[in-house]
Amino acid sequence: MKYKIYIPKFALAIAILMSTQFLNTGCKNGGTQQSKTDSTAKTDSFKIEAEAFGDLQLLRYQVPGFNELSLQQKKLAYYLYEAALSGRDIIYDQKSKYGILLRKTLEDVYGTYKGDKNSDNWKKFEEYCGRFWFSNGNHHHYGNEKFIPECPYEYFTDIVKNSDESQLPKDQGESTDAFLARIKPIVYDMNFEPKEVDQRPNIDNIVNSCNNFYEGVTQKEVEDFYSKFDTKGDAPSWGLNSKVMKENGKVVEKTWKSGGMYGAAIDQIIGWLQKATTVAENERQKQTLELLIKYYQTGDLKVWDDYNISWVADTSRIDVVNGFIEVYLDAIGKKASFESTLSLKDLEETKRIEKIAAQAQWFEDNSPIMPQHKKKTVKGITGKAITVIVESGDAAPSTPIGINLPNAEWIRKEHGSKSVSLSNIIHSYNISSTKSGMLDEFAANDTVLQRLKKWGPLASDLHTDMHECIGHASGQINPGVETTDKTLKNYASCLEEARADLVGLYYIMDPKLVEIGVMPEMDVAKAEYDSYMMNGLMTQLTRLKPGQQLEEAHMRNRQLNARWAYEHGKKDNVVEFVKKDGKTYVRVNDYAKLRVLFGELLKEIQRVKSEGDFNAGKNLVEDYGVKVDTALHNEILARYKKLNLKPYKGFVQPRLVPVINGNDITDVKVEYPESFFGQMMEYGKKYAFLPLKN
Repeated sequence: MKYKIYIPKFALAIAILMSTQFLNTGCKNGGTQQSKTDSTAKTDSFKIEAEAFGDLQLLRYQVPGFNELSLQQKKLAYYLYEAALSGRDIIYDQKSKYGILLRKTLEDVYGTYKGDKNSDNWKKFEEYCGRFWFSNGNHHHYGNEKFIPECPYEYFTDIVKNSDESQLPKDQGESTDAFLARIKPIVYDMNFEPKEVDQRPNIDNIVNSCNNFYEGVTQKEVEDFYSKFDTKGDAPSWGLNSKVMKENGKVVEKTWKSGGMYGAAIDQIIGWLQKATTVAENERQKQTLELLIKYYQTGDLKVWDDYNISWVADTSRIDVVNGFIEVYLDAIGKKASFESTLSLKDLEETKRIEKIAAQAQWFEDNSPIMPQHKKKTVKGITGKAITVIVESGDAAPSTPIGINLPNAEWIRKEHGSKSVSLSNIIHSYNISSTKSGMLDEFAANDTVLQRLKKWGPLASDLHTDMHECIGHASGQINPGVETTDKTLKNYASCLEEARADLVGLYYIMDPKLVEIGVMPEMDVAKAEYDSYMMNGLMTQLTRLKPGQQLEEAHMRNRQLNARWAYEHGKKDNVVEFVKKDGKTYVRVNDYAKLRVLFGELLKEIQRVKSEGDFNAGKNLVEDYGVKVDTALHNEILARYKKLNLKPYKGFVQPRLVPVINGNDITDVKVEYPESFFGQMMEYGKKYAFLPLKN
C-alpha cells in the first residue's frame, strides 16, 4: 500500500481540526460558476475560502510557477489535467453501484428546478448535494457512514417532479413515480448501504461494506480466491484493479481496463495520455506515460509494476499520479480507488525534503527497530515538494498533504520511491487556519501555546516529510512473509500509517535534523509532540458524533500511537491529562521519555508488519486505536462547538483553459473557480462518460 496524510497539521497534528471562522458564502444556484484568472504567483489578496456547509469548508489554492513553464510543458499539463478529470465517474461507481444514478438525479434537480430556492427545505437539499459531491457519494468522506437529506422525502419528490423529468436517469419506460419509489431507499433509508467501509472485528467486512469492489461474495470466498495467488517477492498487487463477483456460481474478476469495466472512462483517459506523450519533457517521461497507457489498455498488473518502476526514475518538472492507487476504501485492503494528482515541482520547497531524503540510509541504520527488519541498502528515495495543478477521484475534494509512492514493497526496496509534500495545498490550509482559536482552547498552557504558534507550521511540515519520505520507505518484510493485505488484512492500513507516523515522531526529536539544517532548534520537536498527543488523545474526536468509535485508518493510527504512549508512560508520568477550570488538557511532562516510548512502539509495529503477526496487530488497533472515552468526547464536542468551526476541509480545483489559434494551442491559462457547486455541475456535464450500471 501507499500512504497519504489526509489531514492538514498546521500548528501540528491538531491542525486536523484547525479552521478559520470562515465567511459562509452560501450555495450558488445553477450550473454556471464565476472564476478568476490570476497571476500564478501566490498573492495575499487571493481569497482562500469558498462555500461552507454541513461540517465542511471549501477552500481554493493557487498554482504558483505555472506561467514560468514552457509552452510544451503547459500543453503536457493540460493533457494530463483532462486525463485526470476524465476518470471522475469511476470513483462514484466504486463507492456504490448506485453512485452515478444518484449523482445524475441530484444534478438534474439542482440544475433545472424552477421553484422557490430560498426556502429552508431547498437549502437543506442544497446542503445534501454539497455533501454528496464532496464525498463522491452519499457516505461521509471520512467517517464512511451514510447520510441522508434533512428535507422530508415528500419535498424531495416534489422538487424531482418539478425539474426536467426527461433528464432523470430512469429506466426505459419507467414513470417518475416508479423511479422515485426505486431510489427512495438509496436516498432515505439509513439501513440501506449504511457503511461505505465496515472494519469492525469478527464480522464479514466485505458483506457489511457497501462499496462496489465486491458483489454477491463473502469475505471468506474472496480470501480463498486470492489465496491461490503468490504474493511473495516481486509478485504483482493481485486484485488491485478489479471487481470480484460471482458468475454462474463461480468467483470471477471484472478488470477495470479498456474494453472492460469502466472502459468508457478509461478510453478517455488513454486518449489524453496519448496526446501527453507527444509533448513529454523527455524520453523517460514518454516511456513512463506509454507504459501507463499499456496498463490501462490491458489491465495487466505486471505492466502496472513496470510503469511504477519507470515513474520512480522520472524526475521531470511536470509529474502525475493517475490510476487505481489507494486501498483505504476496501475493508480488506486489496482494491484500489481511482485518483489523479497533477503537479509541477516546487523548486524552493524541495530543498528541505531533499536534505532529509539524502540521509535515508542514516535514518534506517539508526532506527530503533530490530536489525533483521532494517533495509541493508535504502534505494532511490526521491523527495520533493510539489505544486498541485489539479486533483480528482479519491484525491478530491478532500486531499492529502503528503504522498509516498509506489505502494508495492518490492519496488520500493529494489527501485526506490517518490515522497512528496503538496506545498500549495499546505499553504492554503495554513492560511485558512490562522484565526481558528483551536490552539487557544486546547493548548495545555501558555508555554505550549506560544511554542505551537511559533513552530507549528514547520513542525507539521517536518513530520509530514519524515512520515512520507523516511517512514513509508523504511523497514522490510521478512523473506517468505506474504504482503500485508494477506497477513494484516483489515488492520494493514492503520498499522502502516501508525508506523510511518512513529518514524517521523522518533526522528523529529533527533539532533540530526538540526545538524542537516532542516530544523533550527529542538523546540520544534517539542511542539510536534505537544500537538500530536493533544490531537491523538483529544481534539481529533471533534470529527466523531456522540457514541461513535474510531473507524477511519488515519484517526485510528493517531489514537493508537498517542494512547499506547500515554498508557505505557503512566508510571513515569510522561504524559498526563490535567484539569483546569473544569476543562481537560493533555500535557507532556518528559519529551525524552516520550521519544523512547515512540521508538518502542515503532519497533513492535515494524515487527508485526515484518513477521505478519495478525493477532498482535489486531490487538494493538482494537485495544488502543478504536475505543472512545464518552465523557471526554462530550466535553471536547461542547468546547469545539463554541468555536463555530468546520472540522473538514476540501478544495475547489483550478481550471486549465487552452488558448487555441486555428488547430494549435498557443498558451494555457489557469483560472480559479469560486464556487464548488458550480464546479460540480460543470464536471457533471463535461466528464460523465460511464453508464449508470458498470
